[in-house]
Amino acid sequence: MTNKVQLSIGGMSCAGCVSAVEQALAGVPGVQQATVNFAEHTASVNGNAPAEVLIKAVVDAGYEATELRSEADQAEKEATELTHYRLLLKKSLAAALIGVPLMSLDLFGTMPMLHGWGRGFWAGVAVVSLIVMIYSGRQFFTGAWKSLRNHNANMDTLIAMGTGSAWLFSCLIVAWPTLVPETARHVYFEAAVIIIAFINLGSALEMRARGKTSQAIKRLIGLQARTARVVRNGQELDIPIEQVGLDETVRVRPGEKIPVDGVIIDGHSNIDESMLTGEPVPVAKQTGDQVVGGTLNKNGSFLFQAKRIGKDTALARIIEMVRTAQNSKPSIGRLADKISALFVPSVLIIAVVTVLIWFNLGPEPKFSYMLVTAMTVLVIACPCALGLATPISIMVGVGKAAEYGVLIRNGEALQRAGDINAVVLDKTGTLTEGRPRVVQLLPVSSVHEQMLLRYAAALEAASEHPLAQAVLDAAAQHQVKVEPVLSFVAVAGHGVKATLSGETVILGNERMMAREGINLDELLPRAEICAQQGQTPVYVAAGGRAQGIIAIADPIKADSAQAISRMRREGLRVIMLTGDNRDTAQAVALQAGVDEVIAEVLPEDKAAQVAQLQEAGLVVAMVGDGINDAPALAQADVGFAIGGGTDVAIESADITLMRNSLHGVSDALQISRATVRNIKQNLFGAFIYNSVGIPVAAGILYPLFGLLLNPVFAGAAMAMSSLTVVTNANRLRLFRTKGGGV
Repeated sequence: MTNKVQLSIGGMSCAGCVSAVEQALAGVPGVQQATVNFAEHTASVNGNAPAEVLIKAVVDAGYEATELRSEADQAEKEATELTHYRLLLKKSLAAALIGVPLMSLDLFGTMPMLHGWGRGFWAGVAVVSLIVMIYSGRQFFTGAWKSLRNHNANMDTLIAMGTGSAWLFSCLIVAWPTLVPETARHVYFEAAVIIIAFINLGSALEMRARGKTSQAIKRLIGLQARTARVVRNGQELDIPIEQVGLDETVRVRPGEKIPVDGVIIDGHSNIDESMLTGEPVPVAKQTGDQVVGGTLNKNGSFLFQAKRIGKDTALARIIEMVRTAQNSKPSIGRLADKISALFVPSVLIIAVVTVLIWFNLGPEPKFSYMLVTAMTVLVIACPCALGLATPISIMVGVGKAAEYGVLIRNGEALQRAGDINAVVLDKTGTLTEGRPRVVQLLPVSSVHEQMLLRYAAALEAASEHPLAQAVLDAAAQHQVKVEPVLSFVAVAGHGVKATLSGETVILGNERMMAREGINLDELLPRAEICAQQGQTPVYVAAGGRAQGIIAIADPIKADSAQAISRMRREGLRVIMLTGDNRDTAQAVALQAGVDEVIAEVLPEDKAAQVAQLQEAGLVVAMVGDGINDAPALAQADVGFAIGGGTDVAIESADITLMRNSLHGVSDALQISRATVRNIKQNLFGAFIYNSVGIPVAAGILYPLFGLLLNPVFAGAAMAMSSLTVVTNANRLRLFRTKGGGV
C-alpha cells in the first residue's frame, strides 16, 4: 500500500543539502519518490516505508526530521520557526555588538598595534570573538562538521571555513607576529563576527519573507470551522469538528461556516462558496443539494447529513493538493538542484585556486591577500539563492492560482501550462451547463409521446449516461411511470438496449440504430433539423421499428463565449471535441465562438485525437469533466478538470478548475507564465550574483584597478542575495490576471 509521509527537515543550510536529504530518503527500501522543498524545509515521501525509518535515514545523513501528521504539527512547526527567527535576530545582534565597534576602529585607523599593551587587547578580543562565534555561529560549525562526516559540503562548510580561518589566522598573528612580514600583520576578528552577524540577519529576514509565501495555505486552513452543532438523540450539541461522524445530522445557523461536506435534508439557504469557486454571488441551496465544508451560510437555517469528514472533505483535499503542488518540482527546479549539488565543491576548488594564484603571482603581503581573497570567495558564494529560486516561486504561484479557484496538482503542470498553444474542450459540462433537458418529443405517426417517454425512461433509469437524467425529468413532468427492464446492455459511445415487457427496446444515436438494423428513413430529416438547432437527437426503437426522437439540449454556460474569446485573443487555438453528431456540435460551437470542431468521437478515441494534435507539434491542454474524458486528460500535456465533474476526471487532471468556468484556463496560463518568468528572474539573479561575485571576491579587479572586495561586504551581499530572491518571488502575490478572471 502506497502512502505519503510529510516530514519537517531541520539543519538544511543551502540547496546542496536538498540533494543530500533526497538521496538519504531515496535509499530507504520502499520509497518510490522523495521530494525536498528547501523553501519550506519539508520533505514529501511516497511509498510504504515507515516514518520512523525515514526519520532515521535523515538523521544518519546529518540532519533533523520530525513527521508532520496534522495541522497541529504544522502549527507547531511554524511556532518553532518563529522561535528560531527570534533567536537568529539575537545572534545577529550579539555578533554586531562586538563586530561593529571593532570595524569602526579599523575604519578610523585607531586599531591598537600588535605589540606592547596592544597584544593584550587583541588577546582579549580573540577570546570575546570566540565566545560570540560559539553563540552566534555555532550552527555553521556543527553543520559543517556533520556535512564533513557524511562526505558532503554545504553552505555551512563555506561559512565555517571562511570565518574559522580568519579567526585562527588572527590568533596566530597575535601569538606570533613574526610569522609573517610586518605588512601582513593584520587581524580579522571583526570580519569573522560581522560576517556571522550579517548571515544570521539575512537568514532571519529570509525566514520571515518565506513565511509570507505560505499565506494561501494559511488562508485555506483558516476557512475550516472549529466546531459543529450535531443532532444526537433529539438534542443539539456543539462538538469539535474532529468528532463529527459519517452520516451524522448537523445543524447550520445563519452566519456560520459549514463544518463538513454533506447533503441538506431539511431547510434551505444561500451559501457563499467564494472560497471554493472564487464566485462572489451566493448559491441557493435546498433539500437534496450538496454543501461543502468551509463555505459560509448566509441567511437560512438547515439540517444536513455529513457525507465527507476529516481528510475526505473538499477543503481538506484542496489544502492537501495545494501543499503537494507547492512541494513539487518542475524540470527547471530539478536542474537548479543538480547545479546546487555541485556548487559548494566547485567553490572550494575556486578558493584553493585563488590561494595558489595569490601565493605564486600576488604582491606582498601575500599571506594577507591569500587569506582575504580565499575568505571572501568562501563567504560570498551563496547556493541558497540558487536553491530558493524555484521552490519559493512555485509556492507563491500555486497559492495565487488557488485564489482564482485553480488547483494545480504539481509544479511540472504549472511550468508546462505556460507553453500551451492549443486548448481542446469537451462539450457537455465543459462548454455547456451539463444539465441537459428534453426540448422536443418527436414520435413517429403511430406512436404517442407518452409511449415514447415510457420506452426511453425505462432504459435511462438503468443508464449512467449524462443525458439520462434529462429523460427521467421529462418522464416525471409527464407523469410517466418508470418500469423495470431486463437484460440491460450499454454499448459505449452508441446507446443502450434492454427488454421491457418482453419487447426489445433500443435507445441511442444513429450508429446504435445502424448496429441494431433499425430503419431511420422517416426520422433522419427531423433529426437533421434538431441538430441544426443545437439539439441532440436520441433515437428510440422497439420491436425492431423506430418509435421516434427525443431531442435534448444542453445550453452553453453564460461565460463560455467570453472565455473562448479571451483564449483566442491570447493566441490559443481552441478546438471542441465531442461524441455528439457533427450538426449538433457545429451549432453549439457557433454559439460558443469555437471555429474547430471534432465531432462523433468515441470515448476511447478522445485520447487518440489529443495525441494527433500533439504529433502535429501543438502543446495541448484538454478540458473535461466526465469519466470518458479521463484518458484524454491524461494524454494531454496539461489536463484541466472542471471542478463540478467526476472524481475520476479530477484525479486524471493536472489542474482542477473549481469555478466551473473556462476563464480558469486563461487564469492558469497567465499565472503559469508569470511564475515561470519569476523563476527565471530568480535563477538569472542567482547565476549573475555568483558569476560576478566570485571572480571579484577572488581579486580579478585587483590587477586592473587595485580593488579587493572586503569580506564583510561579501557577507552582507551573500545574506542579501537570498533575501532578494524571496522578495522577488513574493511579488507574485500581487499578480492579477487580465481579461476576465476573478
